[in-house]
Amino acid sequence: MGMLRRDGHLSAVRDLLRQYPVVGILGARQVGKTTLALAAARGLRLAARFDLEDPRDLARLEDPMAALEGLRGLVIIDEIQRRPELFPALRVLSDRPKRPASFLILGSASPSLLRQSSESLAGRVGYHRLGGFDLQEVGPGRLETLWLRGGFPRSFLAPDESSSLRWRRNFLTDFLERELPQLGIRVPAASLRRFWTMLAHYHGQVWNSSEFARSFGVADTTVRHYLDIMTDTFMLSRLLPWHENLRKRQVKAPKFYLADPGLLHVLLDIRDGKDLASHPKSGASWEGFALTQVMHRLGAAPEEGYFWATHTGAELDLLVVRGRRRRGFEFKKNSAPSLTPSMRIALSDLSLESLDVIYPGEECFPLAPKIRAVGLGRLRQHLEPLE
Repeated sequence: MGMLRRDGHLSAVRDLLRQYPVVGILGARQVGKTTLALAAARGLRLAARFDLEDPRDLARLEDPMAALEGLRGLVIIDEIQRRPELFPALRVLSDRPKRPASFLILGSASPSLLRQSSESLAGRVGYHRLGGFDLQEVGPGRLETLWLRGGFPRSFLAPDESSSLRWRRNFLTDFLERELPQLGIRVPAASLRRFWTMLAHYHGQVWNSSEFARSFGVADTTVRHYLDIMTDTFMLSRLLPWHENLRKRQVKAPKFYLADPGLLHVLLDIRDGKDLASHPKSGASWEGFALTQVMHRLGAAPEEGYFWATHTGAELDLLVVRGRRRRGFEFKKNSAPSLTPSMRIALSDLSLESLDVIYPGEECFPLAPKIRAVGLGRLRQHLEPLE
């Protein structure tokens, strides 16, 4: 199994290391955080690396001040959410004169990491979010493979489809039966698997918690708890609705997407490209995949992305807002996208500077003033990152 360079992420982490005494790399398990951290450490003085899944390293950090105070250089601490009591020690160590050591902390559960760090490391920590491989990293020639297998490195780089599928199935089982209980989440694995599978069939839809709770046979509060678990462990992405001051009733519920298409396909029992092409959720899967690639290409943070919809039918799949800039995107899984009244309404009502219709093709062509079609495989050539 080969490896792919992740230069953009590497550059971002190194920039943060020059600015902050503590840098956090956040992302799902098995997404490549350790590999990225070790790459960022090259050329620096690596003082120590602690893996908090290793009992020996846990024992070494029983007294964190004694273990860390004498170290000089870069210290890497992996899976730090397992020991949140380390954060007060890191605050003390990061405040020392001349900064004898800096700390690169890796976490796969955002709420515990962010909550503890916000209490103890405010102003001292910079974060970088690491996702799976994206289209910029693998190249447009492997677009179909990335969509089918998803961006987890071991899944994408597997030697064949059966090996990739087997890895993703094992990942799901391990995540539900081992990882979540270790994080203190006491929900039966069978219940969460059933919930996750049902969620796959709602992928990309406007969320209705009451409807889903009835289908699942539980209370609304239970559904929201499960959603928080999946979101907080980077398994689920939430796209919030945008509200404009219009004389129109607008949708106020969020949309949810499974963060990795490869895991979505396992839950939908999609095994290969033929299954994917004929599956009724193929269009929703492609929309979520293309949306993620657009966000990566733009360099947009999750909180800069929204969707917009009215109860009269006008909608926009993705609205990216940064300052006064507004860019709109529609995702159409057909080879010949065309202009629709909804696009014109969104362009006008939301005061968009542009609206791009992303489709599975190779060309870029205009549909109307400020509206164009852009092939997903040509994002690098035709879509400029946000400034």
